[in-house]
Amino acid sequence: QQQQQQQQQQQLSISNGMPVATVQNPAVQTGDSYFTESRKGEVNELRQLLRNFTIERDPKRKRDVIKKVIAYMTLGIDVSRLFTEMMLAIETRDLVVKKMVYLFLCNYASANPDLAQMCTNTLQKDCGNDDPMVRGLALRALCSLRLPQMVEYIAEPVRRGLGDGHSYVRKTAVMGLLKLYHLDGELFERENFVDTLYDMLRDPDASVVTNCILVLNEVMANGPNGGMAINRAIMLHLLNRCHEFDEFGIVAVLELVPKYIPANDEEGFQIMNLLDPVLRTSNAGAFVAVIRAFLSIAGTTEMKRQVVSRAKAPLVTMMSGGSLELAYTILKHIDALVELCPGLFDDEYRQFFVRYSEPTNVKYLKIEIMPKLVNPNNAPEIVAELAESAFDGDTTLSSLAVRSLAQIACRDSGGEGCAESIARRLVDMMDMGITHVSSEAATALENMLRKHASLKGIISPTLSRALKYMSKPEGKASIIYLLGECGDVLNEAPYCLEKLIDSYDTITDNNVKIALLSSTMKLFFQRPPEVQKMLGKLLKHATEDVSCQDLHDRALWYYRLLRTSSDPTVVESVVRINTQIAQGQGFSEENIDDDIRDDLMKEFNTLSIIYGSTSDNFIAEEYQVKFVKQPKEHPLTDAAPVQELAVNIISEQMEQATIQNNTPVGTTPHHVPPAGEVDLLGFAGEEVANIPKPPTASSALTLLPSFSMSGEEYQSQWSSIADDKALVMQLLLRVQPTSTD
Repeated sequence: QQQQQQQQQQQLSISNGMPVATVQNPAVQTGDSYFTESRKGEVNELRQLLRNFTIERDPKRKRDVIKKVIAYMTLGIDVSRLFTEMMLAIETRDLVVKKMVYLFLCNYASANPDLAQMCTNTLQKDCGNDDPMVRGLALRALCSLRLPQMVEYIAEPVRRGLGDGHSYVRKTAVMGLLKLYHLDGELFERENFVDTLYDMLRDPDASVVTNCILVLNEVMANGPNGGMAINRAIMLHLLNRCHEFDEFGIVAVLELVPKYIPANDEEGFQIMNLLDPVLRTSNAGAFVAVIRAFLSIAGTTEMKRQVVSRAKAPLVTMMSGGSLELAYTILKHIDALVELCPGLFDDEYRQFFVRYSEPTNVKYLKIEIMPKLVNPNNAPEIVAELAESAFDGDTTLSSLAVRSLAQIACRDSGGEGCAESIARRLVDMMDMGITHVSSEAATALENMLRKHASLKGIISPTLSRALKYMSKPEGKASIIYLLGECGDVLNEAPYCLEKLIDSYDTITDNNVKIALLSSTMKLFFQRPPEVQKMLGKLLKHATEDVSCQDLHDRALWYYRLLRTSSDPTVVESVVRINTQIAQGQGFSEENIDDDIRDDLMKEFNTLSIIYGSTSDNFIAEEYQVKFVKQPKEHPLTDAAPVQELAVNIISEQMEQATIQNNTPVGTTPHHVPPAGEVDLLGFAGEEVANIPKPPTASSALTLLPSFSMSGEEYQSQWSSIADDKALVMQLLLRVQPTSTD
C-alpha cells in the first residue's frame, strides 16, 4: 500500500510539474545517510518515533532513531524540541544509547536549564552504577551540564569519583573538578580540592596523575607560581614514574622540568640521564618537550651543543617523514636550534633542499634556513640549489632564494672565492630579463658590495644595460646606487644617470629619486667636469619637488653645503661616507640580540618559536601565565650528598640507585603516609635531606632458581619478622597490571 501511495504521489507531482521527492523512514537509515539534509517535518517525525512503543521495545531501531537525532545536532539543525523525549530515553542499559543521550543533554542543557535539572536524579543514580564505564560517563555528563544551579548536585558525586576504585572514574572526576572550579571557584577553594589534587599525584594510574597536573596548572595559573607548585619530592616522584605515562602525560610532566631548579649540577645531570629514554620516542611533541627540558638544565654553551647534537638526527627524521604541518613546526624549532648552536646541522644540509611536493610555507622556511648551514665544504652544493630555486615559478620563493645567496656572500661562510662565484651568478640573473629576479639580484648585489668592495670589477660591466631594462623601482634604485659606487671603474656611469636626470619628471618612485640624488653627488666628487652640469639640473628639480619631504630637504641641504663651504673636501667627507661593513660583522637587522634569543629559548616548544616572538607580544596581559623557577630553597645544600635517581631496570636499581621516591603509592587517592615515611608534598615537616637512604642489597644475597613454599609456610615466616627488622624496598614493575581495582 505504501508503494502504491508513493507511486500515486509521484504521478500527481509529475502531472503538476513539481519535482519528485522520495520520502524515507528516518528510523531505518544507517551510515552516511544520517548526515543528509533535513526535510520539513522530520523533527516531528523523530518525536513520534521516540514516543512509539514498538520502537521502544526494539533496541536496534531505537538506537537508529537516536543516531539520527545526534546526526541532525551535528549538522547544526536545532533538535532541542526533542529534549523531553531524549531525556526519557536515558533509562536504558544500552551503553551506546546512554553515550548519545548524554551528548544531547550536554549540548542543549544551557537552552533548557529547567528540563536539564529533571535528569539530575538519573545521572546521580548512574554515578553509582556497578559498571565503571557508566559511572564515568554519567559523572562526565553531570559535570558538563555547566549550569550554576547544578553545583550542589555535582560536588558530592565528584568527591565520590575521586575515591573510586576504577581509574577511568577517577580521571573523569579530576576533570570534573576543573569544570566545578569554573562554575563556582569559592566552593572549589572551600572544599580544599587543591590539596586533594596534590594528594592524587600519588595515584597508581598514570592517566589520573596526568589529569591532576593539567588541572592544577589551570586552576593555579594566576597564582604566584604561574601553575602548580613543585618541590624536589614532587619532581622526583613524577620523573621516576615517567615510563608509566603515555606521550600526552609525558609532555605534561616535561613541561614542569624547565620550572624546576636542580639542587646542584650533579642532580641536573642525573635528571637528564633519567629523561634520556624519552629521546627514543616517536612522538614529536614529547621529543621537543624533552629537548626544552634538557636545554633548561644545561648551563654551559658546550652542554647545550651536546644536547642539540643528540637531538639532531631524530629532528631531521621527523621533519622529513612526518605530516606537512609537523614538518613546518619542526623546521621552526630547528631554525631556533641552528641560531643557538651554529654548525651542528651543517652535515644535514641535503635534507633542507626544496621538494616539489612540499607546500609553500615549508619551501620558504627551508630557503631561509639553508644560508645558516653553509660552510666551505657544502657551499658549492647549497649555492647551486639556491640558484636553481631562483628561477622557480613561485615569485616569492625565487626572491627568497636570491636573498639567501646574498646572505651567504655577506656572512663569508662559504670560504674563499664563494662571494665572487655568487656575484657572477647574480650578475647573470640581473641580465636575464626576468623582472622579479633581476630586481632581487640588483638589491642583493647592492648589499654584497657594501660587504665586499672588491666585487666592483664583477658587478660594474652590466650595470648600464641592466638599468635600461629594469622596470621595478626597487631594482632601479639599487642599480643607481651601484652606479654611484662604481663610478671610479665604470666610465659611462655619469651618462647613465644623465638620461634619468633629463627624464626626472617621469620618475614616480621617491626611492629612485633619492638614490639618483645620492649617486650623482658621489660621482660629482669623482668626476666633477662631467657631472657638474647634470648635478645642478638635478638639484633644481629636487628642491622644487614637493612630493617627498625627505628628497626636498636632502637636496636643499646638498645645495647649501656646496654653496657655502669653502673647502670641497669637507663636503666630500660628508657625502662620500664609508658604507663598508667590517669583516666579521653582518647587517644589524640580521643580528638577533642574545637577550631576545634567550627569551625565545625559554619559550621553546610553544607558539613563540612559530611566530618568532615572545608570548608577551601576541598574548594579552590578562591571559599571560607567569614562568617562575621553583623551588626557591632546596632541602639539599651544596655540601649535601646528591643521591642518584631510580632507573627502570631492577638490577641497576639494586646496584646503584640511591635516590628513591619513598612516598608509598596508595591504593586510594586520599592515602595519608604513615609515620616514618616521606610525605610527597613535605607537609609532614620532615626534611628530605634527613631521610635515611634505603638499605642496599647484600652482596652475599643469592637466589635459588627452583624454590617452592606453601601459603601457610609463607605466612608463618612473614609474621615472624619484626617490623624494625623488615627490609622495605620499592621495585618498578616491567609489566604493569591490567587493572587497578
